[in-house]
Amino acid sequence: MANVKLNKEGLKNIIGNLSDKEIDYKLNMLGIGIETITGEEIEVEIAPNRPDLLSAQGIFRALSSFLGKKPRQYKVNKPMKDYDVKIDPSVRSVRPFTACAIVKNLKFDNEKIKEIIDIQEKLHLTYGRNRKKIAIGIYPLEKIQLPITYSAESPEKIVFIPLEMDKELTGRQILSRHPKGRDYAYLLKDAKKYPVFRDAKGEVLSMPPIINSHLTGKITEETKDIFIECSGSEFPALKKTLNILVTMLADMNGEIYGMNLHYDKKITTPDLTPEKTKISIGECEKLLGISLKESEVKKLLSKMGHSYNKGMVESPAYRIDILHPVDIYEDIAIAYGYDKFEPELPEVFTIGFEKPEEVKKKKIAEILNGLGLLEISTYHLVKKDDLKKIGIKEGIEVIESKTEYNLLRPNLFVNGMTVLGENTDAKFPQKIFELGTVFEKENNSIIEKEKLAVLLSGDTDFTEMKQILDYLMRMLDKEYKIEEAKDSNFIEGRAGKILVNSKEIGEIGEVSPLLLKSFNLKMPAVALEMEIKEI
Repeated sequence: MANVKLNKEGLKNIIGNLSDKEIDYKLNMLGIGIETITGEEIEVEIAPNRPDLLSAQGIFRALSSFLGKKPRQYKVNKPMKDYDVKIDPSVRSVRPFTACAIVKNLKFDNEKIKEIIDIQEKLHLTYGRNRKKIAIGIYPLEKIQLPITYSAESPEKIVFIPLEMDKELTGRQILSRHPKGRDYAYLLKDAKKYPVFRDAKGEVLSMPPIINSHLTGKITEETKDIFIECSGSEFPALKKTLNILVTMLADMNGEIYGMNLHYDKKITTPDLTPEKTKISIGECEKLLGISLKESEVKKLLSKMGHSYNKGMVESPAYRIDILHPVDIYEDIAIAYGYDKFEPELPEVFTIGFEKPEEVKKKKIAEILNGLGLLEISTYHLVKKDDLKKIGIKEGIEVIESKTEYNLLRPNLFVNGMTVLGENTDAKFPQKIFELGTVFEKENNSIIEKEKLAVLLSGDTDFTEMKQILDYLMRMLDKEYKIEEAKDSNFIEGRAGKILVNSKEIGEIGEVSPLLLKSFNLKMPAVALEMEIKEI
């Protein structure tokens, strides 16, 4: 959760001269919780799924639609001469993507500059995963000569005055001497080259995700035009973040201009083309328990900023939370009003009980927790590139996935390795487990199986994992044995298949050095995975 402070007078210009109690009610109906209300200011709490509401402009925009005003349409002007960003292949190994834009004719004062810095930091902490997934840089265009180059360079060759300092430092010195460098040094600690933005004169704009240049990366009240860049590892997420920022600035009366990004092919950002989602009114009625006419659906969706035509919904490009028709149905429920839903008792009386499978899973979790292992819960969807790392070339693809996570996971091992790889900055040893569903294809049908995966990383080996397996099976009153087996993901001679009643139920082994490297792991790791049904 993140909090945003709103000017009370500005809010009343949108919703009317209401009492504090009425303001609280209106905002709650939109899903915005109020923390405090004073005579001049209102502090609200924003849910993690709505980063487009992390600014006063975003909240006022949503409220305007919610109260019946026509949703605003934003225009992106074509890139002008030299509105180009050249992305060098050298960044692929450290921070491979960027999305950029220019916004002109802004009128800044101290309050607006504070608002921009505020949403930048909130996006960093929330959607940007503390700059790991997304880092944002904003620069005064008058101090920059276009075009821009984004590349990776040796830390010793990157020399500039970082923000709020008065002397030049190298890239490596910034990580140890600048406060932001010390805070975020772990994001570049294993990189041989650091990412850097330079203008046409070779001046450093920033070293993402750490810090801007003091000379070219600080906006003031005299700034009229700005250059924005978002860098990170997932291009779709960067585009969405950029869309949130440019529409906020457009609400400050700025004019949006596109920029040409030169990867292997040219891409122009920002792209404010609405996202399309096909919905079923019948499915929506069944889920919400209400009857809806098509004209009502159109009106309700308009209140949430969407447009609707014959089963197709177009959502604003800054709405990152619309991934599935159910997300549209949730917006319909919000616009309809949760206070209008009438509670009903079910016609059939039932007595609930816990499924035996869940009882078993709970017992397994308690045993592993007792051994000092931490339970994780990961997504059912994985990226194709991650599956390739463990030797799986094809998977079960989800149609019309809105992100690069578009394959159903065939095992828990890949997710566990991803978690370890993304937490190399955490304390070792790391001991994790997951109980979850995996998906397999059999005779054109998708089969779901419940599995257990355990992964250890640090000063560990096959023996430690076998001790954990021994204790687990003893507590579950199950006999088992291990037979040596070959698996390309494990070190030869240190891998085996787990058998119960002569039936193979899983595998165990020390992870191969090649696979460790592909997941950016520097420490040894050992893993096991097996079907829960058989134990």
